[in-house]
Amino acid sequence: MAVDTDHFHVLAVDDSIIDRKLIEMLLKTSSYQVTTVDSVFKALEFLGLQYNEGRDRYQDMEVNLIITDYCMPGMTGYDLLRKIKESENLKDIPVVIMSSENIPSRINRCLEEGAEEFFLKPVQASDVDKLKIHLVKTKSKDQRSSEANDKMTTTKEND
Repeated sequence: MAVDTDHFHVLAVDDSIIDRKLIEMLLKTSSYQVTTVDSVFKALEFLGLQYNEGRDRYQDMEVNLIITDYCMPGMTGYDLLRKIKESENLKDIPVVIMSSENIPSRINRCLEEGAEEFFLKPVQASDVDKLKIHLVKTKSKDQRSSEANDKMTTTKEND
């Protein structure tokens, strides 16, 4: 199935400039729109999550997928995953964790908490190919939600 990736926006989070540039290159080669940040705090800010206020607002630029390093200073990719899944507005965004450490308990914990995938670094083009299925699922869910809202609006207008 051919997927038009031009309309998919990926937020990539990694404190390593080398890894950030690599993932950005791989994603752009696959025609994704990419925003990169170097910390969980900047990712939360970009997403509009007010870390200390305990509330959230959805960022103007829609993010279709988040790919984040696990081990970063301050807050980890696991912390970001939990914040995303706790947010009413963001919980449906697929999150992919990546790490250079192959620690089964860490991988399982991330997957159990809601991560879609766990990639070992360095990320490969074949890993990026695995993202398409998660983006398609998200897009279909958004379309179904939009269609349901349209039907509700139409029903109210007809009453």
